[in-house]
Amino acid sequence: MPQGIGKPVRRREDARFLTGEGNYADDMNLPGQAYAYMVRSPHAHARILSIDAGRAAGSPGVLAALTGNDAAQDGLQPIPQRPVPANPHEVPLKSRDGSPFLIAPHPVLALGKTRYVGEPVAMVVAETLWQAMDAAERLAVEYVPLPTVVRSADALAPGAPLLWEEHDTNCCVDSEIGDKAATELAFARAAHVVRLETTINRVTGVPMEPRAAVGVYDQTTARYTVFTSAGGGVVRQRDDIAAVLGVPPAAIRVVSGDVGGNFGIRNSTCPEFALVAWAARRVGRPVKWTCDRHDAFATDFHGRDLTSEAELALDEDGRFLALRATNTSNLGASAISFVPLAKGIAISSSVYDIPCSYMRGRAVVTNTAPTSAYRSAGRPEVVFVLERMIDIACRRHGFDRLEIRRRNLVPPKAMPYRNPLGLVYDSGDYPASLRRAAELGDWAGFAARRAEARRRGRCRGIGVAMSIELNTGAPRERAELTIDPSGTIELVLGTMSAGQGHETSFAQVVAEWLGAEPDRVRLVTGDTDRVQAGGGSASARSMRLGSWVIAKAADAIVDKGRRIAGAMLEAAEQDIEFARGRFVVKGTDRGISLFEVAAGAVGDGIPSDLRGPLMGVSDETMSIPSYAYTSSVCEVEVDPETGLVKVVRYASVDDCGRAVNPLLIHGQSHGGIAQGIGQALWEQCVYDPSSGQLLSGSMLDYALPRADLLPGFDTEISEVPSTTNPLGMRGGSEGGITPGLAAVANAVVDALAEFGVEHIELPTTPERVWDTIRAARRGGRRRLKSQ
Repeated sequence: MPQGIGKPVRRREDARFLTGEGNYADDMNLPGQAYAYMVRSPHAHARILSIDAGRAAGSPGVLAALTGNDAAQDGLQPIPQRPVPANPHEVPLKSRDGSPFLIAPHPVLALGKTRYVGEPVAMVVAETLWQAMDAAERLAVEYVPLPTVVRSADALAPGAPLLWEEHDTNCCVDSEIGDKAATELAFARAAHVVRLETTINRVTGVPMEPRAAVGVYDQTTARYTVFTSAGGGVVRQRDDIAAVLGVPPAAIRVVSGDVGGNFGIRNSTCPEFALVAWAARRVGRPVKWTCDRHDAFATDFHGRDLTSEAELALDEDGRFLALRATNTSNLGASAISFVPLAKGIAISSSVYDIPCSYMRGRAVVTNTAPTSAYRSAGRPEVVFVLERMIDIACRRHGFDRLEIRRRNLVPPKAMPYRNPLGLVYDSGDYPASLRRAAELGDWAGFAARRAEARRRGRCRGIGVAMSIELNTGAPRERAELTIDPSGTIELVLGTMSAGQGHETSFAQVVAEWLGAEPDRVRLVTGDTDRVQAGGGSASARSMRLGSWVIAKAADAIVDKGRRIAGAMLEAAEQDIEFARGRFVVKGTDRGISLFEVAAGAVGDGIPSDLRGPLMGVSDETMSIPSYAYTSSVCEVEVDPETGLVKVVRYASVDDCGRAVNPLLIHGQSHGGIAQGIGQALWEQCVYDPSSGQLLSGSMLDYALPRADLLPGFDTEISEVPSTTNPLGMRGGSEGGITPGLAAVANAVVDALAEFGVEHIELPTTPERVWDTIRAARRGGRRRLKSQ
């Protein structure tokens, strides 16, 4: 039987990855290529008085030393990042005063001013990388340092340094949504009000593969080719590069092979991708650039960095009455994406039946690297805030942590359910998810484990958190299926893999519809000469959208194949049925295979309107979101003498609607859990507030989770079909991380509850935990702010 939907098929691409046969951007080398090196600003905020490129340009092997002035003279434009969410089914951002948003531009080379440490100010191109690096030392830039602001709250303060002086503000978005009057009334009547002010730490993705690109210009055809790792999809990269260079999209070809990690930080176009194409035209040779790890920490798009001032109102029985908050997103120096702010606001009530809410959302530019939509953009932050307030309410007012959640969950019978800001959850069984997660995490047996830990001098804590996703992403996807008579099926698809196992899972979808073994399917992505439309893997969109267009393309093949088979078998079309890869005359054993029909389609004896390759095309736009949801239980042990936190158990139940490959879904969940634990315990991008210098700019300073620091994870998949997706699918790649911050933090606070600790900021590093315990032992409840 073909290994179709629902089968735990091992990833077929792993063989080449494990044997060093992956094809990444830095693996691309072309005859005669030159090498680019970026000269980056050492200042977080400075006026550029002059750039003298003469000595650099005259250095050995140098082909060009290019500055922002050169880019301006050649007409290069900022990257058109399009940060405003445009999905009509989401909660829109709306300015409180009706004014347009400030779209802080994203220049490819700084001109006149630098706005964060690491911003590219010049590019040196030479015969070798070492020559380019040596010449870069000779490029003289005269700066006048300016006052710096790195925290969003400081950027909003009166008299704060302005990043974009022409706009007279650092605030790009000031939006509000919800029923303010009803919310205020609910708070006035509430028996209990819980308030939390917190900042969710900034992180970066640290993908295994650093960014790289090779640019080529063909003078004969006036066409550019850029080889890179296009996590956001090659079509988007093509269009963005074309806009920067001021040429039609048809003049750009983008080719991407394997992508060694994304998590959202590769979805938006980076300056270097356009710069290598421009440089290739300037020097008349291919130009290659590869990011080193130091530059990656400084200039990869960062994630999170949300400050929230939130309140939750409850009645005397613990029923949630209302929610209100002001969320402020730190955009960094340019407006790359407002999606984290918007999506976080939209699902701020999560899976709970909260009658009314009022949310204010602000997005602010600062002298830091730009932030973008990091895995589960915006949702882990607001889930952290809400789930922490729920636990605080339990501590203060004596509610049971599981029972209060059960009491307030949206029940299955309420589906479809409109949340207080207007999102319509189509389906789901949230109580069952919570119940199973508590069983999987053995919540009932925790008291015994805590007692045993106390005998060893450890503080043990358990935490629970629930979350919901708002999965949208680029709404258009396209599939082209072609049956080759030799026995293979070619699938051209717009979406891109960044390690999710697309070669395996999409082949399973084809197998489900066409009855062919998955190893007969050849997936083609990552080349704009082949791919006409489609997006990347953002917002868990790939399988939700990709499977549907594949199914429709396969249906088109079966419809055409039935007519061809009828002609070949001398039977009426309505008498031909298709199953398990064969067209058969009903009620007989006469039939031919899919590949025999493909061979017949290009032969003689077939009506002219059916002659030609046996193929199907589906190009669909599907904007309706899906709402995956997750319940997680985390258990930790804390050493009170050192502050060291160890995650000892973690259980998670993800509902993806319908699992194409459960093995891959579990893998995605495990990876997301690791990222959530990493951010909760260790990871943080730290900037010096006075100078704007990045203090966590290497592997020595940025603490990543390691396998030996993590326990085994107990994960399960729930499959309550989505009613808004034709195949019942929800997203399946973000649930691990979305409740992760809250689950870990709730467990840590539970472990420290005996000291009177009510809250602790992220990341819960040993130093922060140790300091919190000491402050509590001195008799005060102290909540430490993040850096």
